[in-house]
Amino acid sequence: MRKMIFTLLGVGALLGTSYAAQANSVLILEGYQAQAQMDDPAFREFSAERGQEFFSQNHTGGKPQTPSCTTCHTADPSGAGQTRAGKTIAPLAISKTPDRYSDFEKVEKWFRRNCTSVLGRTCSAREKGDFITFMKTR
Repeated sequence: MRKMIFTLLGVGALLGTSYAAQANSVLILEGYQAQAQMDDPAFREFSAERGQEFFSQNHTGGKPQTPSCTTCHTADPSGAGQTRAGKTIAPLAISKTPDRYSDFEKVEKWFRRNCTSVLGRTCSAREKGDFITFMKTR
């Protein structure tokens, strides 16, 4: 009986962590939505299709060695990527890394670094929201 209680508590803790990560991800997206609406009053909602296009297309303005997100993250967001230095990168897809977009400071840190590298500028709130919306579908 005692073992079963600890097992249930462990499962509950895992589920709680997953739910907390999902809730934080929603809050982050809501923040990006508010910013996107301030930037463009005509903005209505994020798009997984725009996010997929943004993720897979080659961009100009950034470093020549990193023309797209797929340079390091591969074309399949559910698979592991690799930095140019050979370090493994956890999958971007929320289905594989559920807490990936749950810590605002980390999300902003990686958008800041990667957008600068790939685009040569910071990403807009709409680009960030579209990107995360796409990753929610993977």
